[in-house]
Amino acid sequence: MIKVKVLGRGIEKEIDWKEEMKVADVLREVGFNTESAIARINGRVVLEDEKVEDGVTVEVIPVVSGG
Repeated sequence: MIKVKVLGRGIEKEIDWKEEMKVADVLREVGFNTESAIARINGRVVLEDEKVEDGVTVEVIPVVSGG
């Protein structure tokens, strides 16, 4: 299981871990893509192609833009 927290939105969700799962897969599972959010694991910003281990917590930080 992977615990996912979407910061600033009050969303917490658990998703099933799959072998070879990457950060981009986790973002898609909670409705984001790599252009609309960044992710942290253990306080470290991670890239979209980084593998995600079973049992971790992924913090999703939505990107805010505007003018």
